[in-house]
Amino acid sequence: MNGQQERWPRAAMSGWQYRERGNMEDRLKRASEYCSEITRQYSRSFYFSSGLLPAEKRRAVRVLYAFCRLSDNIVDNGGPDSPAERLAQLESWRLRMHFPSEEQDHPVLLAWANVRRQYGIPVRYAEDLLDGMRMDLSQFRYETFSQLWRYCYCVAATVGLCSMHIVGFVDRSETFQKAEGLGVALQLTNILRDVGEDWRRGRVYLPQEDLDRFGYTEADLSRGLIDERYRALMDFEIQRANRLYAQAWAGIALLNEDGRLAIAVAAEVYRSILDKLVAWQYDNFRRRAYLSTWEKLRVLLRVWWRVRSLSRCACP
Repeated sequence: MNGQQERWPRAAMSGWQYRERGNMEDRLKRASEYCSEITRQYSRSFYFSSGLLPAEKRRAVRVLYAFCRLSDNIVDNGGPDSPAERLAQLESWRLRMHFPSEEQDHPVLLAWANVRRQYGIPVRYAEDLLDGMRMDLSQFRYETFSQLWRYCYCVAATVGLCSMHIVGFVDRSETFQKAEGLGVALQLTNILRDVGEDWRRGRVYLPQEDLDRFGYTEADLSRGLIDERYRALMDFEIQRANRLYAQAWAGIALLNEDGRLAIAVAAEVYRSILDKLVAWQYDNFRRRAYLSTWEKLRVLLRVWWRVRSLSRCACP
């Protein structure tokens, strides 16, 4: 990236002191390109699956991803800022999010304000997302899966609900119900992939009731112990996520046809991370499960055939 672009991410943490000049159309174009670059750098899987959307929808979902990514970076920036300082930055980011496009002085917030207006995305989803980010500054354990569901809803299902507005849908109630479940499945996959990394951050997302169910303790987590108890715990959580992935297909069938493949591929790529975790003998302490480019292409081919078999609907 050029020097001007390198200033933009830092502006997210320092009060948006940079304001790009130029007419609104040019600013929006450059802001959207910047969001696409953020997506490419941070998530090759999302960049890959979003590439299956028509150009305008692809641009919009990458803006959504960039907004989510920079919001999360405020909380998990790895810098010396205290939790109180990061909370203040997050609340400032939240406040700026509500400004109209012409008053935005950060490219991601500028692009996000435009996408939200263009697709009629309710601002409450973004508010819930930031509430989830805020939880990561103060809540480091979850007693029950019900509590974890709320967290997963905030940080992931809200993204799916925003995406549904961009992609387009037929039946609002059923589509959004399935989108919420898919979002929880995606975040649960993140949690299962990153158990070791989260432990080093001082966080345990695995519900305490599930640890107790299988007799696995935080002392075992601290040692990265992979035994029969841990494998049984992982299998339990993986089956829970897989049920949600399976249920999501009913919602995918209700999406506009030009968006089904992208959403289905994104879901299946993530679901396949769980298969990789099993193949790697549940080692999520020392390894981070991911799919190679070739494996993603195989998923694409497999999902393409399944999407073709979905019943056609009268999508606008």
